[in-house]
Amino acid sequence: MLGLRDLQAAFAAHLKGEEGSGLADAVVGDTISAPARLRVHRHHVAQSLAEALAATFPTVQAIVGKAFFRTMAIEFVVENLPVQPVLAEFGEGFPAFVSDYGPAAALAYLADMARLDWALNLAFHAPLVDRLAAPDLAGLSAERLFELKVTLAAGSTLVSSRYPIDRIWHASQPGATVGTVSLEEGPASVVVLRRAYDAAFASLARAEATFLEALGGGASLGGAAEIALAVEPAFDPAKTLARLLALQAFAALQH
Repeated sequence: MLGLRDLQAAFAAHLKGEEGSGLADAVVGDTISAPARLRVHRHHVAQSLAEALAATFPTVQAIVGKAFFRTMAIEFVVENLPVQPVLAEFGEGFPAFVSDYGPAAALAYLADMARLDWALNLAFHAPLVDRLAAPDLAGLSAERLFELKVTLAAGSTLVSSRYPIDRIWHASQPGATVGTVSLEEGPASVVVLRRAYDAAFASLARAEATFLEALGGGASLGGAAEIALAVEPAFDPAKTLARLLALQAFAALQH
């Protein structure tokens, strides 16, 4: 009889299609043999995990179709079994897998759509926290405001791509009326946000994305503004900050 650790290892090897683990000897068969029972179990696990991935990456599935997505997802599952009990946390490595998935090579933007889906998934499950609002900054001097560092709120993520991922996402939604999207419309950047009951994103201009990226990298508001102004001299820091505050992109200040 296999010990618990060896039994778990044998099941993991079986789910990956590895034979010779001795697992069949630990399974009781009747009208259905032990190997057949194990095959049914492996098929059920793979299909269930593929369905979980489809729920997490709905835009990717909408682009490639259910059959193609299922094949791709099962190939991912075989080499990337969950390491945590929460299925909403399963799939972190899927965008990288999509990027290297040969049959999807013609869809160069697909991995970025997977990144956007994953960011939306993380935002949806992020905790609701207090957000920074314009009145919180009202009493600060210009010098203090220039030196102030703010952090993205839980669930807020910047996603950038060479492709128009915002328009592709909208065109892939059920009942979409966006029509055909040209890849020449890219690049695009979006900020993904946690909402009260869901997750969403807002499209950003290039300088706005540069500003937000700099803040995420630890720059102060003034430092981030200088970086963005180097990209776009017409950039308006005050207007962009006001927009991001309205979007509730930042965590409340810690006093």
